[in-house]
Amino acid sequence: MGLPALEFSECCLDSPQFRERLRSHEAELEKTNKFIKELIKDGKSLIAALKNLSSAKRKFADSLNEFKFRCIGDAETDDEICIAKSLQEFATVLRNLEDERMRMIENASEVLITPLEKFRKEQIGAAKDAKKKYDKETEKYCGVLEKHLNLSSKKKESQLQEADSQVDLVRQHFYEVSLEYVFKVQEVQERKMFEFVEPLLAFLQGLFTFYHHGYELAKDFSDFKTELTISIQNTRNRFEGTRSEVESLMKKMKENPHEHKNISPYTMEGYLYVQEKRHFGTSWVKHYCTYQRESKRITMVPFDQKSGGKGGEDEAVILKSCTRRKTDSIEKRFCFDVEAVDRPGVITMQALSEEDRRLWMEAMDGREPVYNSNKDNQSEGTAQLDSIGFSIIKKCIHAVETRGINEQGLYRIVGVNSRVQKLLSILMDPKTATETETEICAEWEIKTITSALKTYLRMLPGPLMMYQFQRSFIKAAKLENQESRVSEIHSLVHRLPEKNRQMLHLLMNHLAKVADNHKQNLMTVANLGVVFGPTLLRPQEETVAAIMDIKFQNIVIEILIENHEKIFNTVPETPPSNSQLLLSRKKSTDSKPPSCSERPLTLFHTAQPNEKQESRNSIINSSLESVISSNANSFLNSNSAPQSNLNSSDLELEVIKPNRPNSLVCSRQSPALLLQLPDPSGGNSSKHKGLLF
Repeated sequence: MGLPALEFSECCLDSPQFRERLRSHEAELEKTNKFIKELIKDGKSLIAALKNLSSAKRKFADSLNEFKFRCIGDAETDDEICIAKSLQEFATVLRNLEDERMRMIENASEVLITPLEKFRKEQIGAAKDAKKKYDKETEKYCGVLEKHLNLSSKKKESQLQEADSQVDLVRQHFYEVSLEYVFKVQEVQERKMFEFVEPLLAFLQGLFTFYHHGYELAKDFSDFKTELTISIQNTRNRFEGTRSEVESLMKKMKENPHEHKNISPYTMEGYLYVQEKRHFGTSWVKHYCTYQRESKRITMVPFDQKSGGKGGEDEAVILKSCTRRKTDSIEKRFCFDVEAVDRPGVITMQALSEEDRRLWMEAMDGREPVYNSNKDNQSEGTAQLDSIGFSIIKKCIHAVETRGINEQGLYRIVGVNSRVQKLLSILMDPKTATETETEICAEWEIKTITSALKTYLRMLPGPLMMYQFQRSFIKAAKLENQESRVSEIHSLVHRLPEKNRQMLHLLMNHLAKVADNHKQNLMTVANLGVVFGPTLLRPQEETVAAIMDIKFQNIVIEILIENHEKIFNTVPETPPSNSQLLLSRKKSTDSKPPSCSERPLTLFHTAQPNEKQESRNSIINSSLESVISSNANSFLNSNSAPQSNLNSSDLELEVIKPNRPNSLVCSRQSPALLLQLPDPSGGNSSKHKGLLF
């Protein structure tokens, strides 16, 4: 059933039936209003979704367009070319389709949303305004009528006539508003039949246009689609035909890998581990190395196969010589040494196997090593404590003190490795190294010069303070009393070889000047200890225990810097007697129980202790004095004939005991005293030794 017609003649009567018919029209208008409101909301959501879809498809098309097929080989077949450009063709089709979609979306707002919003605002909105006015006039008319009917008949005639006229006027106005409202309601009901449906038709027409455009694109794409289908099928057929041949070749490679080697422009190439010296110990870094015999050029590329990334910059050197590394001179297997023309020092490399080392040495015309039983005299590099070495250090120190003593982070900030190696190569050139008047030119940065100084010290055959004294210096730093530390280190420094001590003196004087300017360069004594401790006191073996002692290495350097004038310019005091030492130890331990971490001074040392004896130097047992007083006299009396001219000051004694740091445990051991007596003939080469138990 449709809506009943609203007759204008009923507006004056305003009967209940008229009001009922009017309410049905109002309900239909409200329903239409809500429907249009929801439709506009859904239309906007649809347009937003279409925009997102278009954006996603465009991004997909861009990804297809950016990807480029790269086929195996240096040429492509027609089928491969067709397949390679297919992605760009797909992207073009998608972009054209999305261009049409965007035109449809832009038109959708104009042909659908805007007309619906206009109809809802201008037509339905106007009907609502008319209803408000109608309701207001109805209330006014009813109020005036009730008031008029309540007038008393005793009023004057003039007043009653005036009241009648006012009621007639209000009734007439109400009648006019009622007519206008009924007219507007029926007008909106009729308008919605075309003003509401027409925008929807226009929107659908836009969709049909979009789909038709897609159909036209599909027709245009049909020829390429056919060509691409044929190319894909041809490529698949060729793959199936060659797959068995490739698999057969792979099996042959597995069975005999050396028979199918690839032709390479290099004489030899492969992975090698290269030894690199650090501030603390050494490390082995994996490199992919190539060698050309004609140019003698070795290229080293640090590369991590696990991560698949380079570990640093490439380095190339010119080969000077190649020597197989003796098995007893290094803990690693399959090692050989390479010397370069344009790089100072020796490069130690480790091959992957004995056969691999043989191939590398054959390619480099390697030679066997010259055997030398004296390990301490073997040089790890060309750096030595000779006139060239002193000249290099002095030039570096002079440059730092004159140009960069106040530079922040001095010795802590490192230079570029290639620049450092180049500077060292110039400084170590025998033609210019001995020219003392030649200074390092200003083009070299201070950080490059300081790094060159540290690198040269690390290139020495052994640390400046020597492997054999390393443990003794660490023990001295572990003493509880600062005065005892200084005294023991003072004594140890004067046991160093003359050149080592001179170089150390030169270096400590310089570092003291650096520390004096710490407010400007920020390098305090402690900071310098951190920098130079691992360089001057590096251990022979890299162990966990050695790592834990790094802080004591730093303390040793701090003591040397702070007390350099006393340590290097004065002779160490004569060690105290046994009774004095034991008495001082007793006083220091009366107030507290014995500690396992105590490290007393080593009193007596042989003139040149070997490594095993040095590692056993330790604390003196509490029963040592009685052993010395009783057994030493009996030994001297029994040997009085050949030793009648000796006095107590001629004796050099060394305590030997098991290497146990715990003084409580050591008290259970029977101490042994080694007496080393000078030859009666006055020679220093032979010694009479005896053990006292």
